[in-house]
Amino acid sequence: MNTNSNAYTLTFAVIMVTVVAGLLAFTATSLKPLQDENVRNEKMQSILSTIGVDESRENAGNVYSDFIKQELTLKSDGTIDENPVVKAFNINLKNEIKKDPDEQRYPIYLAEIDGKTTYVIPLHGNGLWDSIWGYFAIDADENTIVGCVFDHAAETPGLGAEIRESWFEEQYIGEQFLKTTGDFSDNSFVSVRTVKGGSKADDKHGVDAISGGTVTSDKLTIMVEERLRRYLPYFENN
Repeated sequence: MNTNSNAYTLTFAVIMVTVVAGLLAFTATSLKPLQDENVRNEKMQSILSTIGVDESRENAGNVYSDFIKQELTLKSDGTIDENPVVKAFNINLKNEIKKDPDEQRYPIYLAEIDGKTTYVIPLHGNGLWDSIWGYFAIDADENTIVGCVFDHAAETPGLGAEIRESWFEEQYIGEQFLKTTGDFSDNSFVSVRTVKGGSKADDKHGVDAISGGTVTSDKLTIMVEERLRRYLPYFENN
């Protein structure tokens, strides 16, 4: 074949594209199990961090079951979905929240530390640019937040991205989402909101919003209220 012809050039290009595409596909397929394992371990690490257990991502899977004693999948009425196919840990909240609330399933993790039960609730919502998510650890009183982890996909560095910083997360510790412990009615549910300009020292339902990150702070408030509200039926019946 004439190496200077258009046919040669086109054939060479097609072969190269096919080879490169094949190598990329093979690499992606080969790495997927490792990627899935990393995602799984990172999720376990976040859940453990919420209850105050700091472990590396690599070791999180080894100690996870030492603290997380139950993984429950809840229906919208607060009852447990006994379908063995529906695994709480495998629920993708990003996809789940797109469904009607009555059709969604709500994961909850029951941790045990020093004989005391702590409830871990996953959160997911929309930030300014992309998804935001996190976990709340709820005390045995079913009202007080005792741990918090947030993360984001693409919030603005130095502004909305601050939701993942410890100084911001730690504000939620000790906050309460009910006016009265044990009353899970809409009248008692107040959630925990971000307050522009700063919350009052005695405000048990508010934290300081991020300066310059108003939209992300507001989106976080919406996410927290919407997700917490979904678990009221479970706590009421528990």
